[in-house]
Amino acid sequence: MSTSYFVAADWLIEHGDDPEVQIIDARMAPPGQEHRDVPGEYRAGHLPGAVFFDIEALSDHTSSLPHMLPRPEAFSVAMRELGISKDKHLVVYDEGNLFSAPRAWWMLKNFGVEKVSILAGGLAGWKRDELPLQQGDVTLPEGDFDATFDANVVKRLTDVLVVSHENTAQIVDARPAARFNAEADEPRPGLKRGHIPGALNVPWGDLVFEGELKTTDELRAIFDRHGVDLHRPIIASCGSGVTACVVILALATLGVNDVTLYDGAWSEWGARDDLPVEPAK
Repeated sequence: MSTSYFVAADWLIEHGDDPEVQIIDARMAPPGQEHRDVPGEYRAGHLPGAVFFDIEALSDHTSSLPHMLPRPEAFSVAMRELGISKDKHLVVYDEGNLFSAPRAWWMLKNFGVEKVSILAGGLAGWKRDELPLQQGDVTLPEGDFDATFDANVVKRLTDVLVVSHENTAQIVDARPAARFNAEADEPRPGLKRGHIPGALNVPWGDLVFEGELKTTDELRAIFDRHGVDLHRPIIASCGSGVTACVVILALATLGVNDVTLYDGAWSEWGARDDLPVEPAK
């Protein structure tokens, strides 16, 4: 299997030595697991030749918000240092839960990479098939990467506030239902419970099965069940801009491309005392 969005392990085994293919490990600890040494886990075992795409490090550290998109110039430098070239076919994977690979896919795509795929099943599937792993860091020659970026793919708080008031687009929140419905605390301290007024909830985990997206028929049914109109503009949100990219990826596989990301997400909205929240207290 090789699609524009996913490649299978057998495809990667066949093409892993192709100089036009580069493998990227984008595993990431979910909220509440910050104690993990994810770079150390990468060094303990990763796909042969894979460099570590550290989403935490590849963020805008001038912002107080987590995982904000870096400036194109900073991203270009980081990719060149990793040895990643923009004109290659980049294959991204995560632990196998499809939690963070879509964020790396989205970042690379929107910084100008044309060929980005996700390894179906991720690291867990690779291990399940007893395929070889490599230990230690991977050092590559400097890559060729000059990022381009369309700022329109990202929405800011003021944009989302207007949409929430005027219903000019749909806000789709990828957080688990309990957090969306204010039935559970946020894993990040200092954030209110609830959601942006008018937002629809499509929990990212509902879209995933064994490290892959569900079938297109299943995805359509899920979006329909949650009231999402695939013919209207969509702004994806979540806790910090990571799992919203699972929603964006799922929509892309359905041919829905009028989709943007609220990168500040609930980490920004839920920290403010001057913004409306549902359910209202």
